[in-house]
Amino acid sequence: MLSPQQRVVMISGANRGIGKAIAQKLATDGYTLSLGARNKNSIDKKNLSDSVSVFTYDASETGSAEQWVAGTLEQYNRIDAIVMNAGVLHPVGFGETDESNLDQMWDVNFKGPLRLVNAALSALKQSGHGRVINIVSLSGKRVLSGSNLGYCASKYAALSLTHAIRHEGWKDGLRATAICPGLVDTDMVSHVDTPTDEFKITPEAIAASAAYALSLPNDAAVAEILVNSRLESAW
Repeated sequence: MLSPQQRVVMISGANRGIGKAIAQKLATDGYTLSLGARNKNSIDKKNLSDSVSVFTYDASETGSAEQWVAGTLEQYNRIDAIVMNAGVLHPVGFGETDESNLDQMWDVNFKGPLRLVNAALSALKQSGHGRVINIVSLSGKRVLSGSNLGYCASKYAALSLTHAIRHEGWKDGLRATAICPGLVDTDMVSHVDTPTDEFKITPEAIAASAAYALSLPNDAAVAEILVNSRLESAW
């Protein structure tokens, strides 16, 4: 297995929140990084190593994944891992007549990662120890309210994608892991209040989980990592 210094990792949504924390963690660990965001100028490189490149990537745009993958291969001639972190959250429940928010979640949370994996699949297989880390959600494991139906459905789909990748790439050494966090302290859920005896997960905790999954050899595959900061009876 190659050392971190020899491995090229793509990270989507790397400009803030979980994606930014993962980029900082992996840069510290010595990985070469290709970072994607809708506005590449929003990615702060000052705390990252010199082995970092930034690209424009919009998960909802057809062709954006192919351009990012092509740019990464042109610069580094290999792709060893993808961290699929870009995502959106809208409250879509029963009785909604406007499907625009639902469509956007489906595009960004499921179709975007699917396009990205399709574009990089050949390179990931060629690596011999390719990795896909999909930042899903505990909402892809259980439904806590009907008002969150649309987001949960998109994340259930994202989870199924992760397992499909495992089957598709197994014989070529490609391993996929879904990281399913509860509430993470990011801008996306800043409006969500927690009870006084509970707290939100730090982005750094999810970054550590991603680094762990990337560090495993081919014979120690972990399909799902569930991360929570509160006790739940079931999910």
